[in-house]
Amino acid sequence: MKGFGAGIVNDGELIGYQGSPEIGHIYPERHPDDQTFKGTCPYQGDCLEGLVAEPAFEARFGKSYKEISMFEPIWDIVAYYIAQSAIQATLLMRPQKIILGGDIVNEVELQKIKQQFQKLLNNYVEVGPIDDYLVAPSNSSRKLSIVGNLSLAKKEFYSASDVTMD
Repeated sequence: MKGFGAGIVNDGELIGYQGSPEIGHIYPERHPDDQTFKGTCPYQGDCLEGLVAEPAFEARFGKSYKEISMFEPIWDIVAYYIAQSAIQATLLMRPQKIILGGDIVNEVELQKIKQQFQKLLNNYVEVGPIDDYLVAPSNSSRKLSIVGNLSLAKKEFYSASDVTMD
């Protein structure tokens, strides 16, 4: 994962008329055990993307996230940050479900994110069963951004004023 993005679908339509939502550039509350890392985002530094995307792992440890055991404390910190983004999406958009994809969200990390989500949300709003609300994609996560980009292109093409369909 080089970045951190989002796609929002409502009634079968992708939302985002000026591009995709940039949830990766929100500022999560810093984890108590992660106060000094400056982040790697060239624009905001310690935004969500700057704290959890692949370049952040390389900057923190000098190696890929793929080489770091799921038992290392960094994965709890990453779950804390991703859970905060899921909470912000929940409170802002009230989605039916949130699909968490990408290379770093394997089954172990997804469970950590769910635990952090429940702890941080603290039953403020009802989201239903957590295993139905925060889920992994059914398709290959590598294809999700391609599908989103194609959906935006289709939306732009069919919404253009000079296009008519016979």
